[in-house]
Amino acid sequence: MEIISSLFLLLSISFNYMAHRNLVFADDTLIKTQCHNTEVPEACIQCVKSDPQSQSVDKVGIAAIVITCISNKAVTLESNMTVLASSVHNKDLKLVLQDCQKELSNAKTNLTSAMDRLKSKDYDQTNYLVNHALQKEFDCKKNVGDL
Repeated sequence: MEIISSLFLLLSISFNYMAHRNLVFADDTLIKTQCHNTEVPEACIQCVKSDPQSQSVDKVGIAAIVITCISNKAVTLESNMTVLASSVHNKDLKLVLQDCQKELSNAKTNLTSAMDRLKSKDYDQTNYLVNHALQKEFDCKKNVGDL
């Protein structure tokens, strides 16, 4: 089975990189390779390079950085949905924004669990949780756009 998912290769390597004898350290080529199969490679590369530790981590470290980036984005979006929902007067829009806020909160929980699964080398569950979290974001965007 190909270890690298279409979402991101991040879900394929052991988190316990202290146990690896042959660490592969991140460089631009490794980062680009790891981000190549994502839906938005440029955003992935920017995310990874924004972390000061990105140049000294292996593939698992890159995976952890990406999960953290996605989680940080979910936190920001959740906060934005809360602020927007409190300021709009349109009942339908308010309900959609409140639903998005709840879904993004669930996404954060899924991403925390995904990081735990990555650390315990449960890559299938990590992949599932990350995909599930991203789907919540996509659904929210679609629902807001449909109004």
